[in-house]
Amino acid sequence: MSFSRYLLFVASFALVLFMQPARAEGKAYVVEVDGAIGPVSYDLISRAIDKAETDSAAMVVLLINTPGGLDYSMRKIITAILDSEIPVVSYVYPPGSRAASAGTYILYASHVAAMSPATNLGAATPVQIGGLPKVPAAPEPASQEGEAGKPAQDSKTSMEKKIINDASAYIKGLAKLRGRNEEWAENTVRDGVSLTAEEALEMGVIDLMANNVSDLFKKLHGKTVTLKDRSVTLNTEALIIERIKPDWRSRLLSVITDPNIAYVLMLVGIYGLMIELSNPGMILPGVIGSICLLLALYAFQVLPINYAGLALVVVGLGLIISEMFITSGGILGVGGVVAFVTGSIILFDDKYLAVSLPLIGGVAAVAAGFLLWIIRRLATIRHKQVVSGLEYLKGQVAEVIHDFSGKGRVRVEGESWQAESSEPLSAGQKVRIKDIQHLVLKVESIDAVDPTKEKS
Repeated sequence: MSFSRYLLFVASFALVLFMQPARAEGKAYVVEVDGAIGPVSYDLISRAIDKAETDSAAMVVLLINTPGGLDYSMRKIITAILDSEIPVVSYVYPPGSRAASAGTYILYASHVAAMSPATNLGAATPVQIGGLPKVPAAPEPASQEGEAGKPAQDSKTSMEKKIINDASAYIKGLAKLRGRNEEWAENTVRDGVSLTAEEALEMGVIDLMANNVSDLFKKLHGKTVTLKDRSVTLNTEALIIERIKPDWRSRLLSVITDPNIAYVLMLVGIYGLMIELSNPGMILPGVIGSICLLLALYAFQVLPINYAGLALVVVGLGLIISEMFITSGGILGVGGVVAFVTGSIILFDDKYLAVSLPLIGGVAAVAAGFLLWIIRRLATIRHKQVVSGLEYLKGQVAEVIHDFSGKGRVRVEGESWQAESSEPLSAGQKVRIKDIQHLVLKVESIDAVDPTKEKS
């Protein structure tokens, strides 16, 4: 290769390097996890980790201040952290914050756990928020001699014991993975104990304390953390901090991912579309129903939906509305209410997540009341006199237009009808309609029907 060609190759290579986009090894993405842990938190954290991995960032820092949240979302966040290709640092900040319940699990799962002064963590006993009925626990034998102080019977239900045992094993596994205090991790689940930042550092629950974010990065410098298949030594010198804030999608999800709100949106959407389909041209119910149903479906994609429950809700509403058009004696309506209530209870596939039972009961009561009103209305209408059609003419009084014997014409409510009578009739005479055959009125004089009436 000649010297000129060599220079051309070097220049071309340098130009290619110069045109490559800047890498983000010198960046740290900071995410604020403020409030209850839920689908919004998972969406925000998972997208931050994905972005950091794509940009080859140095780390992701979670600024945690949470009272807890949903088990389903917490476990998905922990899965994202454990699967991360870059270090994830959880930092309870600012002072006065807490990492309670689900926040404690996330702290244990992180590659580095840190707290600022005047913060706390713990109280990680799982609490069932769905309001589902409890399963009574089997009675335990009385205390043996020498076990004074041990209760003769545990007040926890069988389901609560299963949930607590599952949560205890889960957090102990995280503690063992990260080399943190396993005994205290189990205690915070079983007994709901909490720790201050100083106590947590002393007991080996967290890795370090820092006064603020700048102090955190100073103390992280040179620290070695273990990822899935390798160890990484953190270099926090000259890091560029980029904060990832919730976008419109996260703000929208924070509103509509409440199970009760998503449930109401679904009901409004279904009813709106049904009203529009049964009354074409109203427009407003169709527009509102479409928007609400789309928002509900958007929320359901991040919530743990039981599709059998969703199908039962839709079928139940369909049966209730079908009662208006099909005479079933209430069978369709009652079946619809039962399907609707059953589907509502099992709508979400998470032991900590459910639609409020009072809300389900209220909606079911309204549907049942509406159903009862429909049945009563149908029964009332069935016993009312016919007010239209040929049947309405039976028993009505008509006036003879001209004299006739056999067949002639009579006037009924301004209309001229062909009539037939077995007796001679005179013009202007009042007659009563007995029957109708082939659009011919069978009439008889009123005098014949009421012989006690005096003739004029």
